[in-house]
Amino acid sequence: MLRSLPTILLSVFVIGFSFGQDSIPEKKQINIVHGANFTKDELNFPGAAIFSKDERQVQFEHEGADLWCDIAIHYLKENRLRAIGNVRLKQGDSVTMTSGKIDYDGNTKLAKAFESVILDSKTSETGNMTLTTDTLRFDREKQEAYYQDSGTIIDSANTLNSKIGRYFMEIKKFQFLDSVHIDNPQYILDSEQLDYYTTSDNAYMYGPSTITGQTYKIYCERGFYQTKIEQGYGIKNTRIDYNNRIIEGDSVYFDKATEFASATNNITVTDTINKAVTRAHYAEVFKAKDSVFATKRAVTISLVEQDSLYVHGDTLMVTGPPNNRIVRAFRNAKFFKTDMSGKCDSIHSTEKTGLIQLVRNPVLWNGENQMTGDSIHIISNVKTEQLDSLKVLENAFIVSLDSISKTGYNQAKGVDLFGKFKENELKIIDLVKNTEVIYYMYNDDQELIGINKTICSAIRITMANNDVEDLTFKIDPDGDIFPEKDLPTDSRKLKGFVWRGDERILTKNDIFDEDDNNIELVVIRGIDNPIDIDAEEEERTKNPGDPVNNIPIPDDEAPKPNKRPMVQKVKAAKMQ
Repeated sequence: MLRSLPTILLSVFVIGFSFGQDSIPEKKQINIVHGANFTKDELNFPGAAIFSKDERQVQFEHEGADLWCDIAIHYLKENRLRAIGNVRLKQGDSVTMTSGKIDYDGNTKLAKAFESVILDSKTSETGNMTLTTDTLRFDREKQEAYYQDSGTIIDSANTLNSKIGRYFMEIKKFQFLDSVHIDNPQYILDSEQLDYYTTSDNAYMYGPSTITGQTYKIYCERGFYQTKIEQGYGIKNTRIDYNNRIIEGDSVYFDKATEFASATNNITVTDTINKAVTRAHYAEVFKAKDSVFATKRAVTISLVEQDSLYVHGDTLMVTGPPNNRIVRAFRNAKFFKTDMSGKCDSIHSTEKTGLIQLVRNPVLWNGENQMTGDSIHIISNVKTEQLDSLKVLENAFIVSLDSISKTGYNQAKGVDLFGKFKENELKIIDLVKNTEVIYYMYNDDQELIGINKTICSAIRITMANNDVEDLTFKIDPDGDIFPEKDLPTDSRKLKGFVWRGDERILTKNDIFDEDDNNIELVVIRGIDNPIDIDAEEEERTKNPGDPVNNIPIPDDEAPKPNKRPMVQKVKAAKMQ
C-alpha cells in the first residue's frame, strides 16, 4: 500500500531525528512520540516541522519529561520546539505544568511557559503545591522554576503571592522577592523577601517583614516562622505587639500555642496601658498569666506624677492584669526617682494599692535624709498617682549629715516611723515608741548653739525642702542642749547608727553596679543568607530572549525588563 506524502515526510524526519546529527548528543534529542498531522512553512518557520493534533494531541518526550500540545513547531537542527494550545509538560510523577504556550530548548533543558501557567508539584506523599502565573521559566537541568511578573502558590497550609519567585524542586523550597504576601485563616504575613519550604511550611524572612495574627503582630527584618503552628523568632529589629505589651529586642522568640515569648539582648517591654517600660538583656513574657520575667541589667520604668521611677534587681517579675500590676525585684534591688532613692534585698510594688515595699536591710534616701528599718513602705494615692505616705517599721532610724559642720550627724530613732507627703514632698515625720534625737542647732548666723540630745515617747519632725524645719517632742521628753565641748564624740551617735552615704543612689545609672555594666551579651545565632542567583543566570533573567530561533513573539510575550532587586549579601549572626 502506498503511504501518503505527509506520512513519508514524517518518517524521514523521525529517522533523521532518531539518529540525530553528530553535533547533538544522543541523550539531548527531543523525541517525537506522536506527530499527528505534519506540515512545513518555510516562509514563516524556515527549517521547522509543524505538527498538529488529530484525534489525540501531539506528544514529545525528552529525558524523563513528556509534553503534549495541539500544535508544535519543531526545529530539528536546533533541538528546540514551541508548543501551542492546551500545553501540558509532565516530569515523572512529581511535576506537571500546563499553559497556553511553551518554548522548550532540548540542549539547555529550559522551558518557558506563557498564558495561564499552572505548575503542580508533589511536595510529600500526601501534599501538593500549585503555582499559577502568567509566565514561568522551568530549568529542568537545575530543577528550578522562576517567574518575574507575579505568581500565586497554594499548598495545604497557605496561599502565597509575590512579584518575583523561584522554586527549587529538589529541596521543595521557594524564594520569593518583592511584595511577598501569605494569606492564612489564622494570620497574614507580608515581607520583602522570604524563603518558604513546602514540605515543612517553614518560612525564612529577609528584609522588613510583618506577621499579623488574631492576637499578635510581629515585625522583624530577619527571622524564621513555622507557619503551621505559628511559632518563630526574629533576629534583627524585632518587635512583637502581644496583648497589651510591646516586646522589642535583638532576638525575640514567639509561640502562639503556649502563649509565650522570650527576648535576648537590648530588650524593651512596653506596658501600653500603664505606660511602663521594662528593659533587660533577657526576658520572658507569659500572655495567659499576663506576666514578664526579666534579668541581666533588668529595670522597670514607670511614671509617678510626671517623674520616672526606676526599679532594678538581679531579677524582675511584672505580673497581673493591667489594673493590678505587681512588680517584684529580687536580689540587690534598687530604685531611683528625682528626689528619692533606695536599696534593699527585694522590692514589691502593687499598682492597685499604690504600695511599694522595701524588704530586708532596706535604706531610703529622701533628699539628704537616710532612713533605715526592718522594712519600708511607700504608699501612693492611686487616683492622683502622687506620693501619699511613708512607713518605716521596726528599728526606724533617720540620719542626715550636718550641712554646716560636715562632720556631725543629725539623728532620730524610734520603733516605727510614719511620714506624710504633700505634692510629692515629705512634709511630716512622726517617730513613735522609745524615740531619741541628736540634733545640731544653729542660730541665724549659722553659729552652733549646741547639740540637742533628747529621749521621749514620740517625736514629730516638720520638713521643708527635704530639710528639718522644726522638732516637736511629745510625752515626757527628757534631754538637754549640750555645748559641743561638753558632749564627747562617742556620745554623738545613737545606738544602731550606721551611715550608708557612700551607697546613696544619685542618678538613674547608679542603680546598676559593676557586674550589671559588665554583662557579656550572648551571640545571637543568625539565619543563613538566602541563595543568590549567579551572574550568568542574572544575565539570562534580564534578557531571556526567545529559546526557539525565528519564531515571532507577540508584543504581550516580549521579554519584560528585569524587576528583581539586587539580593543583598548580609553576614548572618553575631549581632550584639
